Amino acid sequence: DATMRIAAKAFLTSQALLALPKAATVSSFSPSSLTARRLPSAALSATETKTMSGSSLADVTNFIDSINVSYESLHLSYERQFWGTKMSLSGIDYSTDELTRTKGEMEAFLADESKLAQTRDFLKSVPADSAHAKTLKMLERTFGCYIMESEEAKTLRAEATKIEGQLEDARNKLTLGATINGKFEEMSSVGLRNKVRVDPDEEVRKACYEGLSKIGDFVTDNGFVELVKVRNRMAKKLGFEDFYDYKVTNAEGFGKVALFEILDTLEEGTRPIMEAARELFAKEKGGDNALEPWNLSFLMSGDVTRRMDPYFPFEKSVEQWGRSFSAMNISYRGATMDLDLLDRKGKYSNGFCHWPQPAWVKPDGSWQPSTTHFTSLADPSAIGSGHTGLTTLMHEAGHAAHFANVEMPSPLFSQERSPTSVAYAELQSMFLDSLVGDADWMAKYAISREGEAIPWDLVADQIKATHPYKVFALRGMIAVPYFEKALYEMAEEDVTAESIKALAYKVEKDVQGGLSPRPLLSVPHILSDEASCYYHGYVLAEMGVHQTRDFFYGRDGFISDNPKVGPTVTEAYWKPGNSEPFLSLVDNLTGAPLTGQAWVKELKQSVDDVMKEEKVKYDAKRAECTDDSSSEDIDLDMRIRIVDGDDVLADTAKDGSFLATCKVFEEYVQDRYAKKD
Repeated sequence: DATMRIAAKAFLTSQALLALPKAATVSSFSPSSLTARRLPSAALSATETKTMSGSSLADVTNFIDSINVSYESLHLSYERQFWGTKMSLSGIDYSTDELTRTKGEMEAFLADESKLAQTRDFLKSVPADSAHAKTLKMLERTFGCYIMESEEAKTLRAEATKIEGQLEDARNKLTLGATINGKFEEMSSVGLRNKVRVDPDEEVRKACYEGLSKIGDFVTDNGFVELVKVRNRMAKKLGFEDFYDYKVTNAEGFGKVALFEILDTLEEGTRPIMEAARELFAKEKGGDNALEPWNLSFLMSGDVTRRMDPYFPFEKSVEQWGRSFSAMNISYRGATMDLDLLDRKGKYSNGFCHWPQPAWVKPDGSWQPSTTHFTSLADPSAIGSGHTGLTTLMHEAGHAAHFANVEMPSPLFSQERSPTSVAYAELQSMFLDSLVGDADWMAKYAISREGEAIPWDLVADQIKATHPYKVFALRGMIAVPYFEKALYEMAEEDVTAESIKALAYKVEKDVQGGLSPRPLLSVPHILSDEASCYYHGYVLAEMGVHQTRDFFYGRDGFISDNPKVGPTVTEAYWKPGNSEPFLSLVDNLTGAPLTGQAWVKELKQSVDDVMKEEKVKYDAKRAECTDDSSSEDIDLDMRIRIVDGDDVLADTAKDGSFLATCKVFEEYVQDRYAKKD
């Protein structure tokens, strides 16, 4: 339809922007085919040698090697502090001052203008189609993202980093909770959100929603106002329209205007669907009170969530993730992973996945496996936490699988900051966490402690309860970038605590049709430099998720337990790292330019049609589950350590196998939360 044609045009426009001549701060890179990516062969090296003098080739090689080694060390030091401070680890080694220092050293290295100049000089002397040229082009684009020609901008960048560190430190120490039955009950933001979704008492849900809303008061009173101003000053000194324009240009290769041409098509195309869904919801659920932010999530699926809870015991989540990924032939290629999965006081209030050690192929051809840190915030004693925790685990494990498989000759191809596309990174994780909502996946992996599979009737009830209102999730997703866009477009003199809170209120009402169950100012992404002006990536990625799912259904007929999924996404999406544009990667795999067509098609699908399709998939999967393979060990080619802050709960190196480690974790969770109850 017209909406999708406009979306396609906007994407083609943005893709064209990637091919424009290089500007001072952003360079372009070229899409390549879906053939396997490998290190330069001896023949290719010989070709380069014929084209260049021996000393010049040696100079290029030595330059790239020195960049790789130095960056690898700086990256590791920063990520160690990032993990330590976000996880609130003990010991004097971890501090916000050290986090600021190590981040500054890493960014200073990337912002060295002499390195960019040397890179460009070497690009003139190597064959354009050579392996060295591919690495040099990536270095050129990376350095361009960090170099600040303005000394004022550098000073403002340092000031913003300091404010952000202080704000995040204060936020991590904030005591949150709700007054229930006259008594204050301390809860994390995750705990509050969970109660808003599943608690049957409206007064409790309202109290928890109000507890979430207090985050906005806190952050606007503790540095966020000044942080917005300083970020904008820095971006404008660098010639960008504002901080949002700066962030999206560095990450995606096209600017804010092109981005919101894309998002506007989704906003306009789904607004009528959202308005109709809100009208239907109020009619079916008892009037306008059903649309109150503390009622909407619960009335949509709270009862179903409670009934599904026994089939998602969190202590089994690590095992189910491993079985599911193994069945899809996903390998972690020798990675080491620390998983901090349980919620606790002082821990960063959002799941994330980072790589202290990026995966890459060294000059001698040897493989450097990744080291991964990822976290979720599960409270296994809370209703619904098992499903949420498992989904988060699948999401972050998807990130880890992606970055464990980047097969390029520099760690800078496999780091998650600019110029790595936000949408590219999130597509991988969101594609894999989408499986948790599929009837055939649940038929095999949603298993109670007693070994019973989730019944079809319950899956059907979930579809009936949630499918007509899936548009609410889309609208909640796009509300964040619309809020941040408007926030950074405000005149500096207008940026105050009250104006920011008023803006958040206005965007929720305008975009979501009413106040959001998750207040915009409680979204942790807006505070952090890495995650601010980032949420659009989830929107673009979700478009890619639906298009990628359509591709697999069209080619293979199924996704869950499909042994072709791992090799296909490894080759097409994961191995190239940030050497290719997000839009080209999706086009290469799916055979079509990225649009929101598949997503909108799903939103328009009738409940009856969805039920018929999912019932067929559910029955087919249950028929396959007659053989007991529970004793067969899982080999994802990795070492995992399951930790809880400073404590190591389970470790495959000690426990002997993946399933043995899962069993240790399972028994730990059962023991700890049985005592808690």
